[in-house]
Amino acid sequence: MFDKNIKNIIFDFDGVILDSVPLKTEAFRKLFADYTIEKVEKLIEFHLENGGVSRYEKIKYFFNVLLNKNINDDLILEYAKKYSRLTKKELTNSKYLINDSFEFIKQNYQKYNMHIASGADENDLKYICNKLNLTRYFITINGSPIKKGEIIKNILKSYKYKKNETIMIGDSITDFDAAKENEIEFYGYNNEILNIKDNYIDKWM
Repeated sequence: MFDKNIKNIIFDFDGVILDSVPLKTEAFRKLFADYTIEKVEKLIEFHLENGGVSRYEKIKYFFNVLLNKNINDDLILEYAKKYSRLTKKELTNSKYLINDSFEFIKQNYQKYNMHIASGADENDLKYICNKLNLTRYFITINGSPIKKGEIIKNILKSYKYKKNETIMIGDSITDFDAAKENEIEFYGYNNEILNIKDNYIDKWM
């Protein structure tokens, strides 16, 4: 599937390993249920177009851009915690695992050095991975508030990976941009918009 020189794979999480996007989308509707449907649906549009962007940035966008209001870091954190309560427990259900991805990971984690770089909250991400028994397959599991490009940069530096031996697999333009920023190859998955060259995964096996 990949070039024979590839040794390291950095995975996005939501939409690649876990089919969590619909549930997380509904959580934003519940989180901002007191606001107008029009504004909330504009947030949903932003959320779906920016899959790899953290909840912190999306909450900030909702207030700063859509409502034209200031919001401080404490209030952003408060909303982020509410969002976590709406999603974290449910996402530990194994029914949300994307089976094709999971099978590839199980069968190949000893062949490749595997990492997760996600826009999801890091504490929630590690909790979910632990509950789903995914942790053992990955060398590191990292998420927001650190931006994805920075996470990838840290992985490359910490493990002294060569860029031409490392790839990023994601389902959003944010993932593509993070890979490009770090000069590593990108493979699109689960999003036809990213099917712009040969590096697109229709099936893992």
